[in-house]
Amino acid sequence: MKDNYLKTGRTNQKTETRSKILISAQYFLNNGLKFNLEDIAKKTGISRATVYRYFSNVDILAAEAGLDVNTKSPETIYENLEGTDLEDRVLEIQNYYNTLTIDHEKLFRKYLSTILGATASTQKRGARRKKTLRLVLEKTNFTPEEKENLSNLLTILMGIEPLIVTKDVCGLDNQKSIELMKWGIQLIFKGLIDPEK
Repeated sequence: MKDNYLKTGRTNQKTETRSKILISAQYFLNNGLKFNLEDIAKKTGISRATVYRYFSNVDILAAEAGLDVNTKSPETIYENLEGTDLEDRVLEIQNYYNTLTIDHEKLFRKYLSTILGATASTQKRGARRKKTLRLVLEKTNFTPEEKENLSNLLTILMGIEPLIVTKDVCGLDNQKSIELMKWGIQLIFKGLIDPEK
């Protein structure tokens, strides 16, 4: 969804509309049917212009709808965390997103390729990792700026982008990639707890 559109007006309503668009696209995908933005507009009962505000082309919509089927919401992930401290909870989030990425690596790579091929104004993505991390950091004693910086930094160590780097650039396998990303988060928390080490 275009970032400036989401930030204006009623966010909950826009999130619901976006969800309806994804569900409609999933209907077509699950039934092996070709579709365009006009088909999505008819299925959801909203205008094509509204669909376009969220997804500027059908390839981006199809790629995200395919991923959305397999991904839990940030709220669901947060509610199911069992970790007793902040580091454990963040590592659980990392494990969820890294496992999801490995299980659906081809789909994530295709989605990333589609997004990178779009114009700059349409490159905003769902940002589920960051939203999940923000939920965990919400009740900590970090300043708002520290929470923002920490959620951004931790996001870098989970998901498809670091997996591509560790596998394609560093030559690591899935297990070594996961171990390296986990070690990165552990180092961050070690620095947060005792910056002198």
